[in-house]
Amino acid sequence: MTEQPAAPAAQDPLHASAPRVPFTKGHGTGNDFVLIADPDGNTQLDAQHVARLADRHRGIGADGVIRAVRSARLPEGEALLAEHPEAEWFMDYRNGDGSIAEMCGNGVRVFVHFLVEKGLVDLAPGQAITIGTRAGVKAVTRLEHGYAIDMGPWCYLDPELAEEAASDSMVRAHGLTDPRPALSVSMGNPHTVVPLASFADLQGLDLGRAPEVDPAPPHGTNVEFVAAHEPLVREGVGRVRMRVHERGVGETQSCGTGACAVAVAMRAWAGDQGTDSWLVEVPGGVLAVDVVPGPEGAEHVVLSGPAELVFDGELTA
Repeated sequence: MTEQPAAPAAQDPLHASAPRVPFTKGHGTGNDFVLIADPDGNTQLDAQHVARLADRHRGIGADGVIRAVRSARLPEGEALLAEHPEAEWFMDYRNGDGSIAEMCGNGVRVFVHFLVEKGLVDLAPGQAITIGTRAGVKAVTRLEHGYAIDMGPWCYLDPELAEEAASDSMVRAHGLTDPRPALSVSMGNPHTVVPLASFADLQGLDLGRAPEVDPAPPHGTNVEFVAAHEPLVREGVGRVRMRVHERGVGETQSCGTGACAVAVAMRAWAGDQGTDSWLVEVPGGVLAVDVVPGPEGAEHVVLSGPAELVFDGELTA
């Protein structure tokens, strides 16, 4: 390829006069992403550029766009390095509409797999790496088939629910005749979990249109609808099925943080009949979620699942 002079950092990477920017398409249980390696932070993607890349008719198509940049090269990452100098890489994540998001559970796995496959990090099965996100640092362990992420502590969005696990909102969705009670959980990003009585109710939802949450969280929320297998727990593992409408995206094939929120909510609702280990079925596959003891008495949530890179290309006009 003929060499071209370096473009200004803010230049549109999709413009014909800009240098071509390599990208990779990847997914985790069907939650798909465009990934760009930008170690030195030279490629600036604004909301418009991201939305164009994620457009499934006029762009590459994705639920989100992930830029792999060294933490020291952007303010959010630099702030994390003070306490976590090992967090060399930062996952700069944007939703499909271009909005900035705290993080993405499926995206973290695909992000680390991307770093490994592109030779940016050396990570053998059984080894762990710490990466930076806007929801703090995350420890990711490579498995024989996939990755396990310590998602950190969870909490209720309404602290007053800490002991009650009560419903804190009502959700209306197309396909449901009445509003349903829901429980809001934070996994570093906001989630509203709605229990349904059957798989038929779950299948009958139209999530092409955004559910209405009342009261509406100030920064929006991902909305998960969940139905349980019968029995709920078998051989110590809870089994549920989930669909999700992600803020800034729409319905997706999977949501890692959403699966974690669903497991936490279902465990709370089940009480003594619950468990700490869950299998969450999503349209794109199956995710494993475990609630484990964390430092200083806080519970952490560990998410495990596959990651796959599909193809490489170059961004052009």
